[in-house]
Amino acid sequence: MLDTARLLSPSSFPAIRRERLETLQVNLGYRCNQTCQHCHVNAGPTRTEMMRRDVIDQVLAFIDHQQIGMLDLTGGAPELNPHFRYLVQQARQRGVRVMDRCNLSILEEPGQDTLGDFLAGQRVEVIASLPCYLQENVDRQRGKGVYDASIRGLQSLNHLGYGMPGSKLVLNLVYNPPGPVLPPPQQTLEEEYKRRLLEDHGIRFNGLFTIANMPISRFGSMLLSRGEFQGYMALLRDAHSVDNLQTVMCRNLLSVDWQGYLYDCDFNQMLDMPVEGEPGKRLHLKDLMQARFEGRPIRIAEHCYGCTAGQGSSCGGALNE
Repeated sequence: MLDTARLLSPSSFPAIRRERLETLQVNLGYRCNQTCQHCHVNAGPTRTEMMRRDVIDQVLAFIDHQQIGMLDLTGGAPELNPHFRYLVQQARQRGVRVMDRCNLSILEEPGQDTLGDFLAGQRVEVIASLPCYLQENVDRQRGKGVYDASIRGLQSLNHLGYGMPGSKLVLNLVYNPPGPVLPPPQQTLEEEYKRRLLEDHGIRFNGLFTIANMPISRFGSMLLSRGEFQGYMALLRDAHSVDNLQTVMCRNLLSVDWQGYLYDCDFNQMLDMPVEGEPGKRLHLKDLMQARFEGRPIRIAEHCYGCTAGQGSSCGGALNE
């Protein structure tokens, strides 16, 4: 696989600093039941990296010490970690909001037949990947049969109350563009998603997050192999909006890898850019239980333009609608 990391630094991206830490985004491992073209963590069925129980206990201790209000669980497929349900239960007992970044087809994997009931019982917010409302586009991007499995997954979540009017069970969908282009306006696309999914499949959901593809890992390698990397980077730089700098997710979020090391965001994690510390030393959860993060510099590179281009992009969708 071609590596874009060497092409992303040095960077002209503006310097930014942290504000109050609100969200801990935890990567529970790179194993996944899918292999998607746009995946920035290179997840797949053959990956073996998985967060151990002792590191998960350190995550919970960090939540306690730092008074974290939001736990954002990602992967791979985070549900494939054998300690996923333990972490969710412990976080919810603490009153922490929990989000599960679910690829939907995981609901049909062996051993996951009670996953939907568990998520609903714990009032976990589901962030579900569905890169298009059309079968052809989804299967091309994520693999044959994924669209049908995703639709069945959404219908089962609706049956449990997720995304339904009057329900407190939150179901949001995620859109990624199919290639080196910026996402369309989030509100307009959300309206089209809601109309098509309701008409075609009777599916309801709360909101749609549009997320730009990052020029790193699997997607970055594809850009290089097609000779499209420089053109995509020019697109991101030209669409940079200064207004988006105030609300980029790294100001209030920390990313934790499967070993417990800390990064300013999930994308920096994949580029092996840990949070700033002593030269040559990686900072771990256990080393920073009592640390103050507000005011610390955030590590930047050219991929950061992916978060500030156009409407902006974050794990919570567009920054400026």
